[in-house]
Amino acid sequence: MSRGAKRHSNISIFIPHNGCPHQCAFCNQRTISGAAAQPSADDVRAAVNTALASRGFDGDNAEIAFFGGSFTAIDRNYMLELLEAAYEFIRAGKVAGIRISTRPDAIDGEILEILKKYGVTSIELGAQSMRDEVLEMNRRGHTAFDVVNASTLIKKYGFSLGLQMMTGLYGDDDDGAWYTARRLASLKPDTVRIYPTVVLEGTELADKMRSGEYNPQGYEDAAELCAGLLEFFEQEGINVIKSGLHASEGVEGGMVGGAYHPAFRELCEGILYYGIIREQLEREYPDGGDFIVYVPVGDISKAAGQKKRNILRFAEEGWHVTIKGDDGIGGNERRKCKIEPVHQQDSQAQSGSHRH
Repeated sequence: MSRGAKRHSNISIFIPHNGCPHQCAFCNQRTISGAAAQPSADDVRAAVNTALASRGFDGDNAEIAFFGGSFTAIDRNYMLELLEAAYEFIRAGKVAGIRISTRPDAIDGEILEILKKYGVTSIELGAQSMRDEVLEMNRRGHTAFDVVNASTLIKKYGFSLGLQMMTGLYGDDDDGAWYTARRLASLKPDTVRIYPTVVLEGTELADKMRSGEYNPQGYEDAAELCAGLLEFFEQEGINVIKSGLHASEGVEGGMVGGAYHPAFRELCEGILYYGIIREQLEREYPDGGDFIVYVPVGDISKAAGQKKRNILRFAEEGWHVTIKGDDGIGGNERRKCKIEPVHQQDSQAQSGSHRH
């Protein structure tokens, strides 16, 4: 995000496993969302009013987001009740729009006409995989063609399209994840979410893991994979708005395996920064030494890596690195850095130049 840009925010309202005709092998929405009861129209109003009363909240850059279930597959009257409650704030100009998440096989022209009428602006589809065998093994109940068909319709009706994918699913591998990423990118979504599989108690995957039938990917390997996927989508001009499940007591208490880390996105960012910095060090200073690495101020912890792991790795390889922030680096570009040997930095300091 460039300096001065307004941050988009969601007023998230979770609808746990409501309307979904299938029990996916990995799914325990009550654990993921931390919600057990279905929200009412009054709950929607209360959540939005609370957000609007928050200091610094920018309703012009916010969406009411119905997550956690298959929104367009829930009881029609209930769906309309929730949409009407949310639309009150759109109509009054207090919130910019409504974002929903749903299944690819729960989208058609009739549904999209209803969503348009009630001010829905963004639709996210849980694609998860574009390999039909993986979808079937994980009991998704839809096909890759359903993803393509729904995505095409959503864009035709003028909605912002978001696609969600998972890595490390039962029956999948890294090559499968890359295949899915390329297929999703070809659909030209506006946003993508990348979720490495977390094995939750009370799911079929938990049973398969305990029986030895499924060996989930750990967060270290998943972070390496997802870092590459993150970079790929960015190069395709697609905004990755989430990588990894959000940290919550429900997930941390309910997980029994898989790729969970409370700061998973930062792990991925750290991996990418390590590659960028190391490439420049190896090219310009192959003999090692002491260096100052300047990065955008907001990226210092990402460049240093989780628990300074990047700094420690560089030291093992002969480059003794200090990470510092510089307001002049970055602009609209991501993960930019400037490297100076310490003796050069000291010389500049003596001549009166300085960093912020």
